[in-house]
Amino acid sequence: MLSVKGSGSIRCELMRQEGGEECEECPCLCRTPFSSLPCSPRIPDSPAATDDLTLASPRPLFPSAKDGAPCVFGGTVYRSGESFQSSCKYQCTCLDGAVGCVPLCSMDVRLPSPDCPFPRRVKLPGKCCEEWVCDEPKDHTVVGPALAAYRLEDTFGPDPTMIRANCLVQTTEWSACSKTCGMGISTRVTNDNAFCRLEKQSRLCMVRPCEADLEENIKKGKKCIRTPKISKPVKFELSGCTSVKTYRAKFCGVCTDGRCCTPHRTTTLPVEFKCPDGEVMKKSMMFIKTCACHYNCPGDNDIFESLYYRKMYGDMA
Repeated sequence: MLSVKGSGSIRCELMRQEGGEECEECPCLCRTPFSSLPCSPRIPDSPAATDDLTLASPRPLFPSAKDGAPCVFGGTVYRSGESFQSSCKYQCTCLDGAVGCVPLCSMDVRLPSPDCPFPRRVKLPGKCCEEWVCDEPKDHTVVGPALAAYRLEDTFGPDPTMIRANCLVQTTEWSACSKTCGMGISTRVTNDNAFCRLEKQSRLCMVRPCEADLEENIKKGKKCIRTPKISKPVKFELSGCTSVKTYRAKFCGVCTDGRCCTPHRTTTLPVEFKCPDGEVMKKSMMFIKTCACHYNCPGDNDIFESLYYRKMYGDMA
């Protein structure tokens, strides 16, 4: 093994000839925790630099997935391009020495309903995947309107098992909006790019305007307003810049019984902002299709529950 200076946990190894011997002319492969990249010997300018390796320009080392290096998983060797089930919950694929897996169990979100107001997932005997059951809550403390934005969103995007040459494309779901009112940020991680490298993507999001008094719109006898109607189109503001177009956007409402109203179905669209100096910038932004009101709201001091509801699952856009 030859390490690359300044490359963190990257490790490089020379590919061997058929006889098992290393050769200086052979290509080498540098592996990171997330991907494999080709490398080439650096032209030595001093005797100390002779054994140093540097990453080559990003390009596929092998012409196709089937020609790549095999994988060893659970004591079994798999060919590059071969798919297998690591367990009843995951389908995996070997790609050039790296194994990528996608869940087989459904990650659907079940909304509260009159016949099932408090759905939750449980592991049933003899079943591999968790299933939804309906339970009554132990207690619910009513402390005014709930504004948390932690429910996992049901959004749509590319097929999570999509495979390109030498790349198993995987994308997480968008995270919950960073703010419960006003302009916030939502993020996800994907390797859906030309070099199959993990990158963090972000989009603007607004669950509801901060200045809106939504409680007064709750109808008599009701405890929630799920998706309040906005009387007129709005322009979004970002750091002193204003959206070029007006939008008749949907926002999530509030409840008075301790429930949270958060985005359930969303889409992502480009929005152009014009700044006072004349600069025009384009940003991706979340637009709400539907909202859901539910009791899956973390307490103000419950950091672990808060982190749980911020987990990102699946391949969403």
